[in-house]
Amino acid sequence: MMKPQKINKTNVARLLDKAKIEYELIPYGVDESDLGAQHIADQLGEDINQVFKTLVLRGDRNGLFVCVIPGNCEVNLKYAAKVSGNKSAEMIAMKELLPLTGYIRGGCCPIGMKKPYPTFFHSTATNFPYIYVSAGVRGLQLKISPQKLIDYVGAEITELF
Repeated sequence: MMKPQKINKTNVARLLDKAKIEYELIPYGVDESDLGAQHIADQLGEDINQVFKTLVLRGDRNGLFVCVIPGNCEVNLKYAAKVSGNKSAEMIAMKELLPLTGYIRGGCCPIGMKKPYPTFFHSTATNFPYIYVSAGVRGLQLKISPQKLIDYVGAEITELF
């Protein structure tokens, strides 16, 4: 009989435990050449629309903010700028991700960044009983109620594409 794989708790999991929010940590196989959400959805056997990616953007007026969108979608920079109170916005450079958030590409989570940034979830997140977001490291997804996650990070629900 195989022993169940021990999953090490991430900082994200510890923060959710402290807040008494239910979640599951779901491991998946990492492919360094394909860090996309479709690969993760395929590994999990889940709908790509329930696997959300966390993007960090910089606005021209208000600085950094976070957009959480379905894995198969692209953020509309004009929409993102508008909802965040900016005139324009752009994705941050990949080399800035770790110093600004504490996370690497493929492991960025809206929970537990170095600073709390304004966060916006695409409206489809609330269409599901649960969604997946990175648990803070590559190879581990967080399965969680979208409303509990949105409430915990103090996010706004909006249109982002």
